[in-house]
Amino acid sequence: MSYLQTRVLSHGQRVCKLYKQTLRQLESYYGDKRYWYRYNCVLMRARFDENKDVKDLRVAKKLLEDGERELFLNQHVQPVKFPNSPGGVAYGREPPVPDWIYDTWAPLEKAQYPEYFARREKRKQEYIERWEKQYGKPQLDGAH
Repeated sequence: MSYLQTRVLSHGQRVCKLYKQTLRQLESYYGDKRYWYRYNCVLMRARFDENKDVKDLRVAKKLLEDGERELFLNQHVQPVKFPNSPGGVAYGREPPVPDWIYDTWAPLEKAQYPEYFARREKRKQEYIERWEKQYGKPQLDGAH
């Protein structure tokens, strides 16, 4: 769920995020006419460049909030989304491959990636040691 915000963004990061979201909205509006899209991107960049040298943080914060509000009010009704992104038509279509699948690989297949499988075996052993330290060794005699 990489689309959820988990940390506080700085002012500069919020400005960059706003700029990128604005260009994505322009792509939704003018995606089929590339020349109109590029023209509006240049105009939007000019609007951002007009205020890039604002030193007063209160004014910069007000400009940012106004920009975010304008983006929200002018959002496209059916924005362009990448197929595998959240909200896209193929999001979550392919389930993640379980880790145990790599244990079924033939030795010749594993030999193609020696560093990966050496590191993987080391981490598997570390995981087993942590498990046994926390829960004890498993009982194999059938007693519960």
